[in-house]
Amino acid sequence: MSFDHWDEIRTAYQVARMGTVSGAAEVLGVHHATVIRHIDALEGRLGAKLFQRHARGYTPTEAGQDLLTVAGQTDDQFSQLASRIKGRGDEVTGDLLVTSLDSLAPLLVPAIGEFMADHPDLRVKLISDQRLLRLEYGEAHVAIRAGKLPDEPDNVVQPFFTQTLRLMASAEYVAHHGMLEEGTLAGHRFIGTTEDTPRAPNFRWLTETVPPSSVYLRVTSMKAVKTAVRSGIGIGFIADWDDEGTEGLVEMLPPMEDWSAKIWLVTHMDLHRTAKVQTFVRFLKEKVRGWAVSPP
Repeated sequence: MSFDHWDEIRTAYQVARMGTVSGAAEVLGVHHATVIRHIDALEGRLGAKLFQRHARGYTPTEAGQDLLTVAGQTDDQFSQLASRIKGRGDEVTGDLLVTSLDSLAPLLVPAIGEFMADHPDLRVKLISDQRLLRLEYGEAHVAIRAGKLPDEPDNVVQPFFTQTLRLMASAEYVAHHGMLEEGTLAGHRFIGTTEDTPRAPNFRWLTETVPPSSVYLRVTSMKAVKTAVRSGIGIGFIADWDDEGTEGLVEMLPPMEDWSAKIWLVTHMDLHRTAKVQTFVRFLKEKVRGWAVSPP
């Protein structure tokens, strides 16, 4: 098998995905006879049946399932390649893929809206994902990451800002449980993360310092932490820039160095100098000057 047989493989992939010859023919824009011819040729070349034919359509055999998996991954890689190629134009148009921490959405989304207003032919996809998207495969054009200096090869990394988190509680919580003092951690109720080995430095501190029995609520997002703190459920971390709705909250301890995290702008060298990426990165670096954050 080689790239010369990709048309046949793509046809088999669509038959497996759609379940019928007619469905695959419609997706591929070919006659149904072409689909059948491709399947027969591919099965002959492989010496194995890829499908069980029945009145309702085509069902992949075990060999067909293997082909479906590999062809699906290849199709995804072609889509990612197309995304990278589209990003190499000289105009700020088309699709811009940005990946960021979900907690930064209150800062980032309004800024993206302003950027899109300046570039009306641009469509933006903002991806908030726990996993690190692979820029070299075109999964994102710009990544906004936190923590240690990203060290993936072929990436261009620029400092963006420093985020400091503060340990906060509601006035109602303090009235009921008192303030945090040395030696009283075990007697308080904390809001933690669902991650067993958190990457965020503030949650690492909490995991290493606070007894697990004192973490009464575990959540997956900083937005949920803030809501829980405001509701009086317990003590939790809130970003220093996030002051909306925090007027009645009480700072339980002075911020520690362990609670700060560097935020980085990351791009891949293949796309770093494209007009779209360069313009967006410059815009963010200018915009951050007006945010209530610490310099990088």
